[in-house]
Amino acid sequence: MSVTTAIDTAGKPAAGRRKKSIVELLFEGRAFFALIAIIVVFSSLSPNYFTVSNFLIMASHVAIFGLLAIGMLLVILNGGIDLSVGSTLGLAGCIAGFLMKGVHLEALGVILYPAVWVVVVLTLAVGAAVGAVNGLLIAYLRVPAFVASLGVLYVARGIALLMTNGLTYNNLGGRPELGNTGFDWLGFNRLFGVPIGVIVLAVVALVCAVLLTRTAFGRWLYASGGNERAAELSGVPVKRVKVLVYVISGVCAALAGLVLSSQLTSAGPTAGTTYELTAIAAVVIGGAALTGGRGTVIGTMLGAFVIGFLSDGLVIIGVSAYWQTVFTGAVIVLAVLLNSIKYGRR
Repeated sequence: MSVTTAIDTAGKPAAGRRKKSIVELLFEGRAFFALIAIIVVFSSLSPNYFTVSNFLIMASHVAIFGLLAIGMLLVILNGGIDLSVGSTLGLAGCIAGFLMKGVHLEALGVILYPAVWVVVVLTLAVGAAVGAVNGLLIAYLRVPAFVASLGVLYVARGIALLMTNGLTYNNLGGRPELGNTGFDWLGFNRLFGVPIGVIVLAVVALVCAVLLTRTAFGRWLYASGGNERAAELSGVPVKRVKVLVYVISGVCAALAGLVLSSQLTSAGPTAGTTYELTAIAAVVIGGAALTGGRGTVIGTMLGAFVIGFLSDGLVIIGVSAYWQTVFTGAVIVLAVLLNSIKYGRR
């Protein structure tokens, strides 16, 4: 199969392909209809569910999972998996917390307080480094993605625990010496009434959507995910694409860690535990194929909102945390089943 064929089957419909029936269109829009159903059901059960203020709060929660899910989408499109995004989120938060508390230079007897933008850049660089390790292990050393990212998961979590001795960095929004740091800007500020975290998610989603649909990299990614061998024979730089998608996933995870730490004004080494599973679930619910080559940013965002709105809705109506896990798991299993039916027909 050529690159053109691989892209054609994963991306836009080519001229001459049959038009989809209404049933097929409804089936492909299942994440959207699931989201509408969740909103209708919980709005009928609680009048406080779909108010403007609660919607913005829920959207802020979704921003964390959405950022992780976008990075995970790129990895899954490439036919891989990244189990390290949750621990990368936790490590990123700890890096930011460490820097915000001041860097002690004991030899000089001084404490350096980096500017917030420096903290953000360094934290994102750490996320990119973690992603690069994953990508290099998988692309060039041919370590299976599951094994490589699982190992990096433990390493990143271990580094976070060693940095903090298992403790949490608190009060990151202010320093006794300097007053407000501005670190809580991502978590608490709003632009035109919309939380900054939600705006960050929207910008990242838009950039990745353009990257996938309007650039050569996007075509290479769909092609290598659809048939890696055929893409390589057609001249696609498969290894570079693979490394880059893991780097982007790491950056997205670090950005999610910054947003979460900013919202909480604290950072702990256990933050983000099991978040990688939620990110994978959002991608699957959004209609992406775990075998690679099929999936969209819009679908993934819908999947993230489905999980976020479902979880918050269950909390609002007072459902036990144990049952919340059961309901979320059932939704994931159903999404995988529907994906199997959809792609099994092709």
